[in-house]
Amino acid sequence: MSGKRYLILAEGRSGDPHYGKTARGILRYAPDPSVVVLDSTRAGETYDGVPVVATVEEALPYEPTTAVVGVATQGGRFPPAWRELLKQSIAAGLDVESGLHEFVSEDEELAALAERHGVELRDLRKPPEGLNVPTGENLRLPARIALTVGSDCAIGKKTVALELDLEARRRGLASVFVPTGQTGIAIAGWGIAVDAVVSDFLAGAAERLVVEGYERGGELLFVEGQGSLVHPAYSGVTLGLIHGSAPHVFVLCHRAGATEVEGYPGHPLPSLAELIELHERVALPLRPARVACLALNTAHLEEDEARAAIAAAAAETGLPADDPVRFGAGPLLEAILSD
Repeated sequence: MSGKRYLILAEGRSGDPHYGKTARGILRYAPDPSVVVLDSTRAGETYDGVPVVATVEEALPYEPTTAVVGVATQGGRFPPAWRELLKQSIAAGLDVESGLHEFVSEDEELAALAERHGVELRDLRKPPEGLNVPTGENLRLPARIALTVGSDCAIGKKTVALELDLEARRRGLASVFVPTGQTGIAIAGWGIAVDAVVSDFLAGAAERLVVEGYERGGELLFVEGQGSLVHPAYSGVTLGLIHGSAPHVFVLCHRAGATEVEGYPGHPLPSLAELIELHERVALPLRPARVACLALNTAHLEEDEARAAIAAAAAETGLPADDPVRFGAGPLLEAILSD
């Protein structure tokens, strides 16, 4: 732990399963405590036991040190009301962390205010300097690498990687979660948001991430997946991650019952068997990765429906299948270790 105490800025989005996923990820998985959430639409409630307030001023008695942007805004930019929240946080002496495409550290007004109040502005999505193409070091690491991939976006690839890492560490294994997006970076405290990297250097960034994961002590690396190979907008980031992280195994994530790409009506999802074949076919020829198991998101189903969906997926593919959030990551971890 770094000593941070988070104020999560989640105005109007704390209950949103998609646009509020950064807030939820930090609350559930970050080692540093979240002491208060800001969302005026839910003021007076609690969120996973954390009090929700309406204003920055009301958050200060909980002694936060860092205000973190816990939502995705339209177009990745800050509307006027959000700029006020950021300015109030800075004026209150709080560091600010943001994972949006609009960099707070490059905003003249916010940077000047931060300098005046002696606080730090951290852009989680800002790529590091010196990125390049892969060198081949990804293939020489003495570590086992698992990459979560998916039939669609926003179905739990990060969460599955986190749950598998937690289960592995509970078993005493030298496991490291490798963050590739802003929420993962906020949770782990390091990483590269690969969707903000120049496309030619995306695979090189993924290689750098697995190398750093190994240097951080990981003999087992769980790489957070992004996008989807069959997504009409976000397929490129997935292929770059596959070739740059050079996984030994894939964990295929799927929202049970989904039949088309969310937000793209008329774009059908291939069958699980077709998705397995596709991912195995595009793996690096020098590292022919296999799909080791299926992670199903069954949050929208009743328990009996969820168990039936898991059983059906296992029967359809002949692979171990489970919902690691709902029923535990043990069976999927066993499949990864034994594949």
